[in-house]
Amino acid sequence: MAKFVTLEEAVSVVKNGDTVATTGFVQVANPEALEWALGKRFEETKEPRDLTLFYCAGQGDGDCRAVNHFAKEGMLKRVVAGHFNMAPLLRQFISDNKCEAYNVPQGVLCNMVRDIAAKKPGVISHVGLNTFADPRIEGCKINLVTKEDIVELMMINGEEKLFYKTFPLTIAFIKGTYADERGNVTLENEGIPSEATSIAQSVHNCGGKVIVQVEKVVAAGTLDPKLVKVPGIYVDYIVQVDDPSMRQQCYGVDYEPELAGNVYIPLSDIPLKTPLNERKIIARRGAFEIRKGNVGNLGIGVPEVVSEVVSEEGITDWLTLTVEVGPVGGSPQGKNRFGTAINAEAILDQPYQFDFYDGGGLDIAYLGLAQADAKGNLNVSKFGDRVAGCGGFIDISQNSKAVVFCGSFTAGGLKVEVNDGKLNIVQEGKVKKFVNKVQQITFSGEYARKTGQRVFYVTERAVFQMKPEGLTLIEIAPGVDLEKDVLNQMEFKPLIAKDLKLMDERIFRPGPMGIKNDN
Repeated sequence: MAKFVTLEEAVSVVKNGDTVATTGFVQVANPEALEWALGKRFEETKEPRDLTLFYCAGQGDGDCRAVNHFAKEGMLKRVVAGHFNMAPLLRQFISDNKCEAYNVPQGVLCNMVRDIAAKKPGVISHVGLNTFADPRIEGCKINLVTKEDIVELMMINGEEKLFYKTFPLTIAFIKGTYADERGNVTLENEGIPSEATSIAQSVHNCGGKVIVQVEKVVAAGTLDPKLVKVPGIYVDYIVQVDDPSMRQQCYGVDYEPELAGNVYIPLSDIPLKTPLNERKIIARRGAFEIRKGNVGNLGIGVPEVVSEVVSEEGITDWLTLTVEVGPVGGSPQGKNRFGTAINAEAILDQPYQFDFYDGGGLDIAYLGLAQADAKGNLNVSKFGDRVAGCGGFIDISQNSKAVVFCGSFTAGGLKVEVNDGKLNIVQEGKVKKFVNKVQQITFSGEYARKTGQRVFYVTERAVFQMKPEGLTLIEIAPGVDLEKDVLNQMEFKPLIAKDLKLMDERIFRPGPMGIKNDN
């Protein structure tokens, strides 16, 4: 039977050497009160020490919350996680080699949590082959002090697979909405359920302690059993958190019912904001790859604008958007609400969503383009000593039938303008994004060619496609000079299609492009 305790009492059960698993996705549904209280305990007592931190998706507010609370010398020994970019304190901690660190594809970690619950030895998957997760390259190790191998190459039925080893999870930190007097927990006011059920199962079956923070404790028998995501039989401790800042739905958002699917908002009430800049140009070109009936995924950054373009073009019924953390349908949100969706048709547990992705359920994915090379490899996970992490990028990019990488051609000060259907480069970016060799392989061009995947690299001035013979320039924007604005801004010379075309002029004019009338 669950015990109802204070924050201080809850975190006091965490012992030296424990492995702490936390739920949440970027700025959504993080157990902030528990993480803050554990960090405070360590600052005051220097215990617990030598913890391993485990989480599936990126978690953090870009400042000091969420998993940043673990970035303390002596407190953290090891981290196994999907993403680090929104946790700058932890990210720097890793870069400074103050703890061991592994970056594992997000979907693999979701599967791993379930396998830990079922006492299976590990996850067998094709996800990560030929990327930095592959032991022939980096084996998920992301700093110098990380030595132990956690992933192996296997041959099964004549095919290469990766085997990611499981390990016990001993503490769960989970954010819920309500708990009844028997310890049953619902998540109906959260934007996502993430992997709360699986983490609770795995920690319970490892003989650990499951700790849940909730907004309110209610009488037994008052919760809808269909809404209970964490049954009381899994739960050891419940903490009612009264401080609104410690139980926000998303960081900066106390509660918006539309993010949890508790109300419906007409999409016409959602303002469209992006002007006709390089981001909008890229998203517009990307939208031309949508086909009626497609199921898609949007990454963070420029890909978020694709949703806006789809609405402007009146083709929302062509494309059902999904988010890797669980929402299906509706309008995926960005920034501090990234991970949620307004008017979602369903909100699944994250592991189920990745099962769908890994099996090829996605027709098209729009993902960021940070650094690309002559082989068509992409890097979005490591730049210099800054470790951003892969998140779900590897799972999604390897398994979608088509993938459209979206990003500006150069970075660091790029300025463009659009006049009379043409693009003008006002100021070139200082950083070339098309380089001879990427620093880290987050997407493998070789793997894409082997699987025959449709892959596009879309920028504001040029479009490339992965062909059997290699990365090929297929379109340039009207108004740009091929030599000066494209080839001279790359560290390598790409293959150039014999029928090199101009990007559709409609992309560079205000107002809807009329994609709906093209098909």
